[in-house]
Amino acid sequence: MADEIINRVANSKLITINLEDYYPKENRVLFDIKDWLYEGFVLREKDFRDQVASFDWSQFQDQYIALTCSSDAIIPGWAYMLLSIQLQPFAKKIVVGSLDNLETSIYQDVINQLDVSEFEGKPIIIKGCSNKPVPQNAYIMLANKLQSVAKSIMYGEACSSVPLYKNK
Repeated sequence: MADEIINRVANSKLITINLEDYYPKENRVLFDIKDWLYEGFVLREKDFRDQVASFDWSQFQDQYIALTCSSDAIIPGWAYMLLSIQLQPFAKKIVVGSLDNLETSIYQDVINQLDVSEFEGKPIIIKGCSNKPVPQNAYIMLANKLQSVAKSIMYGEACSSVPLYKNK
C-alpha cells in the first residue's frame, strides 16, 4: 500500500498575501487635457477656465483620475491644480501622470493602511501572479512594510517561492 500523500503547504504556517485581493474596484480614468488646448499645444487661460467652469465633473463620482496631457505642450502647474479642485468633491483620488502612476498611488494608500500586526513573527509569501494590474511598486512597498514584522518573506507560490528575507 502506497504512503498517504500529505499536503505540506496546506499544513504549514505560511501566510499568502495576494495584492490582487486589495485591488479597489472603482473605475480608473485617464483625463487628457490636450483637447482643451488651442491647436492641442497652447493653454489659453481664459478659454481653459471657461472649459473647466462648463464641464460636468460629477461624471467622475467615486472614480480614480489620472490627469495628463498627451501632447508636447508645457502645462503650468496651476492648470492641474484647477482641475483637481473641480474633481475633488467627486473623485476618490487624483494624480498627475499616467494610469501606472495612478495605480502605484492607489496601492501606496492601500499598503499604508494595511495592518501588518497579524503577520508578526510569521512566514509570508507575497503571491506573484495577478490577473489585475497590480503595479510592481506595490510588491516593493508591501515587502518593505512586512520586513519589520515577518519571520520571513518569500515571493511566488508556496510550491515554488523565492526567498527574499529572513529575520535573524
